[in-house]
Amino acid sequence: MTEVLRILRKHGFYYLLFLPVAGYLIIFKYVPMIGIMIAFKDVTPFMSMGEIVTSSFIGFKHFVNFFNSFFFWDLMENTLMISIYKTLWSFPAPILLALLINEVHNTYFKRISQTISYLPHFFSMVIVAGLVYVVFGVQGGLVNHLVVLTGGEPQHYLGDPRWFRTILVGTTVWQTVGWGSILYLAAMAGLNPETYEAANIDGASKIQQVRHITLPGISHVIVILFIFRIGDLLDAGFEQILLLYSPSVYEVADIIDTYVYRAGLLNLKYSFASAVGLYKSILALLLLLAANKFANFLGHQGIW
Repeated sequence: MTEVLRILRKHGFYYLLFLPVAGYLIIFKYVPMIGIMIAFKDVTPFMSMGEIVTSSFIGFKHFVNFFNSFFFWDLMENTLMISIYKTLWSFPAPILLALLINEVHNTYFKRISQTISYLPHFFSMVIVAGLVYVVFGVQGGLVNHLVVLTGGEPQHYLGDPRWFRTILVGTTVWQTVGWGSILYLAAMAGLNPETYEAANIDGASKIQQVRHITLPGISHVIVILFIFRIGDLLDAGFEQILLLYSPSVYEVADIIDTYVYRAGLLNLKYSFASAVGLYKSILALLLLLAANKFANFLGHQGIW
């Protein structure tokens, strides 16, 4: 007890700063976990809290229904494929942008470039979807306008399964590349400039400096963010897909979240939706643990 009081006196200010964050986590993250029980019951929208608590458990009925669903494997494939494509393109893109910005020595150009790249992050997904329709829409879309000017026929890109995933990935990269580069730029700012000076004296090129100094110096940040990204593999971008997809691209765009939105929430099957959400959370936890273990195996510190 004495040791605890000593630590509180020494670091009390920092604990006070953490209190709002702790309150947020408890109220909005941990307390709602009580609702997990809904996944193991048959709950209707008109049941009171007391009725929900006292209703009988039905076991894994909703999980079995989801696993036996005709769409299960298609949903898993679409979710993983879209998420993997986004990871392959949107994860290295901020690293590359940070490396480029880090080499810019003109202060004004550097600030303008960073501001322009950050800006899409602050657009709501509704605005982003509107911009996508302006660019790729059939009626008045910029791309189709250029196609018609060159003598081609307008295409319904957002309704074409061959193009839909490409548009999703491209939009994600455009919206996230600038904001994602902030952590890498901060990590690069902490690198010892004398190392670069020594490399210049030894005749190392910019590519060699990036390969042997910059990337190893920020590798811990890259590993941690990649582990978090692996944990989010089942989050393929619900809002983005919901705003852009249509029945004509369900075969390549219908993911777990959009299916649950239609089958679970629009049809008021709250228990079913909760069961699928719990399944996603457990699988995401397993992916996170596996990615962290693999990072440790490769000699990196990981999250813990």
